[in-house]
Amino acid sequence: MKPQKLTISATTFLAGCIALLTYLPFPMRAQAPPAQGAREIVLTVGKSLVVNSNATIERIAIGYGDVAEARAVAPKEILIDAKAPGETSLIIWQEGGNKLFYDVIVRANTTPIRTKIETVRKQIQAQLPGQGINVSFENDFVFLTGNAKDLTSVERAHAIASAAGKVVNLLYVDVPPGDAQILLKVQFASVNRNSSSELGLNLISTGATNTIGRVTTDQFSPPVLKTNGVVTDVSLGDALNFFLFRPDLNLGATIRALQTRGLFELLAEPNVLAINGKPASFLAGGEFPYPILQGGGTGGIGAVTVAFREFGVRINFLPNLTPRGTIRLEVAPEVSALDFTSGLTFQGFQIPGLTTRRVQTEIELQSGQSFAIGGLLDRRLTETIHRVPLLADVPLLGKLFQSKAMDKRNDELLVIVTPELVRPIPEGQPIPTIQYPAPLMGPDKMPRTPGIGTTGPAPVRPPTASIPVETLLESLRIQSASKLQDTTQANGLLSPQGLPAPGTAGPGGPPPAPTKK
Repeated sequence: MKPQKLTISATTFLAGCIALLTYLPFPMRAQAPPAQGAREIVLTVGKSLVVNSNATIERIAIGYGDVAEARAVAPKEILIDAKAPGETSLIIWQEGGNKLFYDVIVRANTTPIRTKIETVRKQIQAQLPGQGINVSFENDFVFLTGNAKDLTSVERAHAIASAAGKVVNLLYVDVPPGDAQILLKVQFASVNRNSSSELGLNLISTGATNTIGRVTTDQFSPPVLKTNGVVTDVSLGDALNFFLFRPDLNLGATIRALQTRGLFELLAEPNVLAINGKPASFLAGGEFPYPILQGGGTGGIGAVTVAFREFGVRINFLPNLTPRGTIRLEVAPEVSALDFTSGLTFQGFQIPGLTTRRVQTEIELQSGQSFAIGGLLDRRLTETIHRVPLLADVPLLGKLFQSKAMDKRNDELLVIVTPELVRPIPEGQPIPTIQYPAPLMGPDKMPRTPGIGTTGPAPVRPPTASIPVETLLESLRIQSASKLQDTTQANGLLSPQGLPAPGTAGPGGPPPAPTKK
């Protein structure tokens, strides 16, 4: 097969050349080099930086002007000023079409903060030496970490760190030792002396001067005369002390001459133990009942309930250790007894009164020192004279128509208080016991809690050496809120002072007024 010849006309060849010349650029232009990768520029607020360029700078642009500001200071130099923390971009156009890209990072100026933190560290080391308290700063917060020995150190470290900003307290605190325990030794010495004397005369006549009768002041029981017209009988209600009778004169007399002396002594030595800052009380005595009228009963008649009030030897006290090492005491000793002579009769109930001697004071002592806080004297003289009118005014003989009773009382109370710091008896050491000379017989020597000189220190070791501050504060709050409930007041019948609670009489009103016995 013969090859065929390809014939191209001049017109077709010319059109193809024109198309080729149209596609290719003419004259050809040199291409710009590709842009370089972005570089980082790190600045601090308040600082400036100069950026140099190899070629003449035609134009600059910065993304966020609040973070940094850029301006040309020379044909090939740019000055960047850092204004606020943050990030932005910087673009530089060079002569010839080349571009430079920069990432500008502006960080906060921590020089003032570092100065404050360093000052805080120095102050904590100076004020709280030997404690592992660390201070750090991050995101505008001051962090306290490490271990403090007590809550006072924690509060002082927090106060110092507050000068540098807002504080986040992450401190641990050593478990505190046991609170001090205070033994209060109280001696009640009470002496009651009384003396009474009685003198009186009663005259009787069984027929003297043809008259039957008697002369008496009625202070002492006189003889009683009974007659049936012939014989007169004499009945003696009280034959003390002298009875004289002359049958030939039909005249008799009873004479009462009596002198009494009494002595009563009370010595109580209660020992009360309390933790520092906590109240304690002691009562050796009893309770006596008294009725209370409650309203709302059937038919409008209130029901009568019975409440009880305490009496006896009582001591209430609140100890506090001072920074001076002394013991400050709020103490209220009291001695009370039932007094039926000043009692009341209320709806058939006999309610005794109370004789009370009470001292309430505040004193400050060192451990082992004593103080006599009360020497209460109660001296009374009661004299009662009964007279027969007119006859008692006759000179000399008038004394025969008088009777006299004299009562003298002398009560003395002395309270001696001795506080002492004590500790529990350690495990393994012998404890005080009662020495019995004979089984359940004879005088006994009661044990007393010994002092530190006998027991020695016996600190309690906590399971962990330190705990978070919040845990310790919560423990102290629970201890402070824990109170011993008074069962007497819990029944709603007594107020805190031992008196009927307000409103217990009910809607029926208060009970009737009691009558004096």
